[in-house]
Amino acid sequence: MDAALLQDCLATALDAAHQAGDLLRANFGKELGVNSMEAHDIKLELDVRSQDLITGILLSRFPDHALYGEEGLAGNQSSAWHWIVDPIDGTVNYFYGIPHFCISIALRYEGDMVLGVILDPMRNDLWQVVKGGQPLLNGEPIRVSTRSTLGDAILSVGFSKTKTTIDSGLPLFEKMVYRARKCRAMGSAALDLAYVACGRLDAYIEQAVSLWDIAAGQLLVEAAGGKVDVKEAEIKDKFSVVASSGNVNLEV
Repeated sequence: MDAALLQDCLATALDAAHQAGDLLRANFGKELGVNSMEAHDIKLELDVRSQDLITGILLSRFPDHALYGEEGLAGNQSSAWHWIVDPIDGTVNYFYGIPHFCISIALRYEGDMVLGVILDPMRNDLWQVVKGGQPLLNGEPIRVSTRSTLGDAILSVGFSKTKTTIDSGLPLFEKMVYRARKCRAMGSAALDLAYVACGRLDAYIEQAVSLWDIAAGQLLVEAAGGKVDVKEAEIKDKFSVVASSGNVNLEV
């Protein structure tokens, strides 16, 4: 793969993330248009605007690429290059004024993840990585946590959006909450993975997430020395994920 091309892709992804971050910051705490209100999820008009903004930047620079995002498809779907985008990961947090959400942009080439960018626009935390390169947080190299005892660890357990995944996640949460130092349910899968990559969390576990939730974060965790086990879930187009530093025994 051409290294210069990959760096061009990274620069474009960073530009898209920053512009989408500006959009989200400008609208945070304001009255928001709601496209749908579901039992355990919310779809905002701003999700669509954010993805449209990102799509325009990526595909104007790389018009032959494909894009697969939470808000739909764009571009040449037969391309070997696939951008994978979550325009607001943590939409419910965003809607309720909780400043814990992010933009996640990944790039896959011929089936392999080669680039990941995650931006938390409220904290100005920017994670980035290209395949084979050093993962960075705000320009500084990162590694996963060195904690080796589950009793010293902090974990995030996600519950997804259906009764089935909630019912399966609760026993796991109960098991871990007694064994780990702390368990959290933070509401943004991409940020959970980014936190594992830089050692803020020791592990993140969820039973059913979408590819756009984990694509960039998986590459970050693996590049930072961690382990990510992704399997197809029983729900169509969903995946179960166990991401960790690899230094604690989760026995999941």
